[in-house]
Amino acid sequence: MSKKFERQASFGWLTNVIANRAARKFEEQLKKQGLTLALWPVLMCLFEEEGVTQSEIARKSMIENSTTTRTLDKLVKLSLVERQSDPNSRRSFHIYLTEKGRALQSQLLPIPVAVNKELLAPLSASEQKELIRLLQKLVN
Repeated sequence: MSKKFERQASFGWLTNVIANRAARKFEEQLKKQGLTLALWPVLMCLFEEEGVTQSEIARKSMIENSTTTRTLDKLVKLSLVERQSDPNSRRSFHIYLTEKGRALQSQLLPIPVAVNKELLAPLSASEQKELIRLLQKLVN
């Protein structure tokens, strides 16, 4: 006899609910800056380190190469990033933030911090640390 599925005890369902809540709150704030949530993973990678290749961004952000390409195209169109040719490879580019992109960093980085703080507020500080530790363990 198989065990009955219980939505309220389902890791997948619970994490999806929290992820959707976080995405909605974050997207709301990004829209005020004229951005979308889809652009965030690439911007976040570039805030951490500029001059990386598109492949490195895809790997770090855990999104497909083709999605990374489209996202970079949008960010270039918004004048937030630029591609610079790799002198050692005709097919490779290094990605850099523009001045406009760098200027957004101080406005954007507090947003996910505030969203995370709000979503984790029902937990004690030690519970928050433990939850993050366990999620990092699952992701890695």
